[in-house]
Formats: sequence, C-alpha cells, structure tokens
Amino acid sequence: MQPPLRAGILGGGFMAEVHARAIWAAGSEVVLIASSSPDSSARAADRLGIDGIAPSARALIESDAVDVIHVCTPNAFHSEQAGLALLAGKPVVCEKPLATLVSDAEELVSRARISGTPTAVPFIYRYYPAVREIRSRISDGSAGEMHLLHGSYLQDWLALPTATNWRVDETVGGSSRAFADIGVHWCDLMEFVTGHRITRLVSALSRSHPERGATEDAASILFETDRGASGTLIASQITHGRKNRLHFSFDGELESYRWNQERPGKFTASNQSIETTIYPGSAELAARSSQSLAHLPAGHPRGYQDAFNAFTADAYSSFQGQSVDGLPTFVDGLRAAIITDAVLTSAQSGRWIDVASPTDGIPAVPHNSRGVLDAAPTQ
Repeated sequence: MQPPLRAGILGGGFMAEVHARAIWAAGSEVVLIASSSPDSSARAADRLGIDGIAPSARALIESDAVDVIHVCTPNAFHSEQAGLALLAGKPVVCEKPLATLVSDAEELVSRARISGTPTAVPFIYRYYPAVREIRSRISDGSAGEMHLLHGSYLQDWLALPTATNWRVDETVGGSSRAFADIGVHWCDLMEFVTGHRITRLVSALSRSHPERGATEDAASILFETDRGASGTLIASQITHGRKNRLHFSFDGELESYRWNQERPGKFTASNQSIETTIYPGSAELAARSSQSLAHLPAGHPRGYQDAFNAFTADAYSSFQGQSVDGLPTFVDGLRAAIITDAVLTSAQSGRWIDVASPTDGIPAVPHNSRGVLDAAPTQ
C-alpha cells in the first residue's frame, strides 16, 4: 500500500477550504499553505488547521515535504503557479480557468505531456451520481440521437451594483467573468455527459453594472455540435434567487433528461408517454460509475463537497498510477479556455466562431525554454 500523498495549497480563500476538506477525505494530509501575505497565510492555516506555512508559492512548490500542489489562487496566477509545479515534477490540481490565455493553457498541456506529470482540474459536477447515470443512458443509446442540449448556470451573488470581488477586476480575474467562472462548468458537463463537442457558437455578453468593470455579468450562447445537435446556454451571476443553479435538459429522439444541481438528489427521464423522477441511490442506478458515487440509499442526496471529495479521490488515485474514469485534466482546462476565447471573440465580432479541438495547435515544445516566471503572489 502506497503512503498518503502530502499536499500543499496555494491560496487561502473559500476554494482552499473546499480543497483541504477533500484532501483529508481522500486520506491524505495538507502539510503546507501559502496565501497572499504572511498574515493571510497564518489566518488560513489557523482556520483550516494546517500546521505548516510556506513563505512563498515557490517555496511551497519546491518543498520536499509536499507531493501534490493545489492551485486555488486568483485566476491571473494559475498558469504561472501550475507551470512551476510541472517544472518541479509534482502532480498539480489547478482551479479553472487553467489560464486566462489560450496560449498559456496550451503551454501547460504541452509541459504536462512532455514531463508525464499527472494533472487535474476540478470540473466536479461530473461527480454526481445522477450525472454519471444520465451519461451512461445516453451512451448506451437509451435516448437515441441527441438533438437539443440546453440549460443555464445561474447565480445571484453579484446581482447588486455594490457587490464586488477580485473576479470583477480584469487584470486579476481575466477577460471573461460569468462565462469563464461558471459557463465553462456547464459546457464541460454537457460535453462529458453527451459525448458531443461544441464546434461552432455565437454569443452575446451583457453588463448590468458597468461601473464594476469590463467583464460580463451574463453570457448567452447558441451552439452547434459535432454530432448535429444544437443548444443554448445562459450563464448569469445577477439572477436573484439562484444561488448556484446549474440546470440542463438533454433532449434525444427517444428520451430527455433533466437535472438541477441545486436539487442534486434526483433527475427526470421523460418520453412522450411518461416522466419518471429518479432518486439516485445505490439500488436505483444501473451504471457502475454512478453506483460507485451513490453510497447512500435514495433520498439521501450527495452535495457539492461530496462531489469535490470524489473528484479529489480520483485525482489522487490517478497521481499514484491508477486508472480512473472521467477525471478532468489540463486538457479539459485547455478545452474550457478555447471555448471561452471563442465566446469572447464572437461577442466582439457579432459572428459565429468555429471552436477548435483541444489538440489543435498545441505546440510540441513549450513556448519558451524557461517556461514560467517567478511565482506571483498568492491569495
């Protein structure tokens, strides 16, 4: 039996806490943390019960006490810190966006491939039992050909003009906010569940509170897929009453499937004659991948932290050489960056934009021989 992996976390905010809980649930330990300042690091370490504090991101990454790096800092620092982890030869879990520029995400994928270093990106909505069950039913042909793929991801935490966060600052959060923050989750989930890939899209971005900066409050997307389906997505952070509502309806020629992340303990399967509500429990699910995530009887739903724990357990199994199904990696992070770039380009031009495959244009060697610069401050 291999010894538990030892983790270091860059960042001290909400996501750092989620990562820490998931690491512990996976049977590993968090040995070091580094945030944006010594005081911030000390507060985070005290809040999370972590004994070790690193003086900088580089010191944490290069520490012999750390086996795995978790990047939970603001978006602008992700690619640099993930790149340092790859240069150190350490498996890395990097929050999305993997990078705010497609070229930086391409470089990270290239470096990971060249070095053989395992990676993961927390597209954790893949890890709900209902999601895996719907994926299995679509894959086995129960729905027939998929025709219409539609849904939304709605939040309200930035609904008021006075609300703010580092994400609204383009220099820290990147050129896209609502889509890059939550829209990419929906797109990743749609492609993972249905097996369809977005090939073309047209988008419109809106800002309800212009005084808050240049990034969008909401995004509306119309898309086409490689298998002939069409779809729509609305991503919004200004929809009152919706705290974290990721919803989809995937409509095939024989059946449609609907799921709402705010009510994760059930999904519906419908045809013209009947609509069935299914409450995922270990005895109610047909797919082995969904059964493995449903540890409790029906009516005992798994939530966000449970899904994150399952993702982290898979990531750590992968880091130790095991094969796992459906683990999102840096390639999926690059895919999200490519779709985000297409959304921004379409909104600026008012035209349909082709969406490249993640393997198109990835350089065979890194963009520069040094790779990344010295580590940026963490937060």
